[in-house]
Amino acid sequence: MASLGGFVKQYQITIDPNRLLAYNIPLMAVMEAVKKSNRDVEGRVLEFSGIEYMIRGRGYIKGLQDLAQIAVSTDGRGTPILLKDVADIRLGPEIRRGLAELDGKGEVAAGIVVVRFGENVLSVIERVKERIKNDIVPSLPKGVEIITTYDRSDLIERSIDTLKEEIIKLSIAVSVVCIVFLFHLPSALVVILTLPLAILISFICMFYLGLTSNIMSLSGIAIAIGAMVDAAIIMVENAHKKLEAWEEAGRPGNRTDVIIEAAKEVGPSLFFALLVISVGFLPVFT
Repeated sequence: MASLGGFVKQYQITIDPNRLLAYNIPLMAVMEAVKKSNRDVEGRVLEFSGIEYMIRGRGYIKGLQDLAQIAVSTDGRGTPILLKDVADIRLGPEIRRGLAELDGKGEVAAGIVVVRFGENVLSVIERVKERIKNDIVPSLPKGVEIITTYDRSDLIERSIDTLKEEIIKLSIAVSVVCIVFLFHLPSALVVILTLPLAILISFICMFYLGLTSNIMSLSGIAIAIGAMVDAAIIMVENAHKKLEAWEEAGRPGNRTDVIIEAAKEVGPSLFFALLVISVGFLPVFT
């Protein structure tokens, strides 16, 4: 979450110079004591029962009380002089160099949700909305509200819906063209059925590979429909011609053998043609 506007909370240490003078403590000694008391330190390892355990000192400041108990020096009797003895410690806002406002109606505190690489944007947006509605809004003080200024989910959903609609239109148009040009309904059905089957297999592969139905993936499916139909039309048309010649020759042999022979004739060429097209999409996945 990237935040804009509002105040940044910080620990504020207001040192009293008169107390420093009374204890004869230089200012740099106080600063150095605070720095050294707000860090983790590492040690060696402790071996126990054949297992080595890492030793680490956790010393980050977690509250005002931790700051107050920092020893900055000692007096003549060796008694520690604590930070609270020479300074006032409190929580306060960092000095601001600007502010954020919305539509010129006054100051606001804003937050931008940054999605991690590889995450599903729509899923993240839905989880954020649910968290805001169920956890954050009920706990807001009176007069404070959360206003959404930009939501990408609407744009993403409309883009995906548009692509889905275009894929359906393209499939219908291709089906009509197949029926008209092949002029043989059973042969045309073979070509037409490859469309939903290929799209279904594509979505199954995307699911198991962890790919989402986004603009890029749907656009790729739309582009690939033409290539798939071309290959299917060539295969079916060649088989159709072979069967016609087989009928005219008096049906010698087996019908299945004729179809297999037709597939062997154009199959290798179609395979390598589709392989070249597929290789063109490889840079998308790298």
